This record gives sequence, C-alpha cells and structure tokens, in this order.
Amino acid sequence: MTPELDSDPRAFPCVPPDDLDHPGLIVEHDWRAFQAVERMSNHWDRPGWSDQQRNYYWMLTFPDVADLQYRAAYCQGELQHLGMDPVPADGLHVTMLRVGAVDQVSGTQIQQLLDLAQDLPAGAFHVLAHPLAGSRGAVRFSLTPWKSLVRLHASLSAIGEQVRVPGGGRTSAFRPHLGVAYNNLERPAAPVVHAVSQLRSLPPVALKVKSVDLVELRRQNRAYRWETIRSVPLRSVAAGPRHP
Repeated sequence: MTPELDSDPRAFPCVPPDDLDHPGLIVEHDWRAFQAVERMSNHWDRPGWSDQQRNYYWMLTFPDVADLQYRAAYCQGELQHLGMDPVPADGLHVTMLRVGAVDQVSGTQIQQLLDLAQDLPAGAFHVLAHPLAGSRGAVRFSLTPWKSLVRLHASLSAIGEQVRVPGGGRTSAFRPHLGVAYNNLERPAAPVVHAVSQLRSLPPVALKVKSVDLVELRRQNRAYRWETIRSVPLRSVAAGPRHP
C-alpha cells in the first residue's frame, strides 16, 4: 500500500498531485505550482546549515547515468544567464530522508540502520526525469511516477523511527524531485519561469533506481557534496514506467 500524501505549506508543491502514477498529471502539477511562484528565495539562506555542518541522509544518486548528466548540463547551459548555481554532474541526486547531524547520530545507530535497510520491503524500480520545472529555491526535474518513491521514503522513515535517529520527515509531506540548479538570490520568479518554459519540450530521461545510499552530506562552494557510507541494493527491477 502507498502512504497517502497530505497538503503541507512547507512542502513544494504544497498540495500533492491527484494521481501519483500518471506522468502527465504529475508533470503538469509541478509546472502549475512553479508558475504560481511570485518570488524566488536564496536556497543557501537556510538556518542551521553552514560549510562546517555534516548530516547523514538517505539519497538516490546517479554517478554513471550519462543521459541524465547530458540533459542536466544542456538545461544548465540554457539557463546560464540567470546566474544560478548548477548542480555538478557527479552531484545529481534525489534527497530521500534526513537521518540527522553527524554529531547526533552514533556509530551504533548507523550500523543498525544499515542492517535494517538490508530487508527494506521495497524493490528496485524505474522513474522518468522530466525537464523542467522549479520551486521557490531551485530549478529541477519532475520525477514520475511517485508511488515507488513514496513507498521507499516510508520504509526508510520506519527504520529511522525504529533506531530513534533525530532526523526524519513525514512521508505525507514528501515531494520527489531532482535538482538541476539552485537559486542564489532573492528575485522575481517570472524571468526564471519564462526561461524554464523554453526547455519543457525535452524528452524525459529514464532512470533505474537499484539502490539507496546512506551518505554524509556537506555544503561546499554552493553545492552539495557527500561521502557514501554504504549503497544498499534494492531487490529487483520492476517494469519501466510509461511515457506521458
């Protein structure tokens, strides 16, 4: 069963799409939410984050997916005039769940998480990364479908609660996405929305999600960088998603 998603003012989009499986509806929902943004905020202006901060996160990473890297680089080049901070080719990722600050999570808890993750009730799956939409603080690919991503988030959240790590987040507020460039100043959103609209006809990139990574994440030179603690394989690859 897929957990239900709820409206949440801290999430973006605040209201989830009506159908978590339909690519066209999800992509259009993301786009309409971005079109409604009036001002974009500085992504890096976040309380509690500094270049010295280290946090454990569960993430999906794609270090060897050339098609995704090429598509992201093309979009970044077309948006270069906006002066945003592009996500490096080896930094493309989907944030799944925060585990906690490094100084607040013990080595024993990390080992317990990794042990429990070996038996996640989540198989490997496929998603599509669709150019292009955005949020209040970034330009990003929409991901479809959502159901497998939501189930994986719920499974990771459950083992985090079992181990009692300080991080985590409600699955009901989870909104899957893949960042392409981070906004680095306060600005009107309209010019960004217009520039992004020119890239929306690009075809999606197919991604196989075969593992989930526990990483130690840091901010470095206006980018997210990480060390992988362990990449945990998921079970079996299901049939690929249908294109919109």
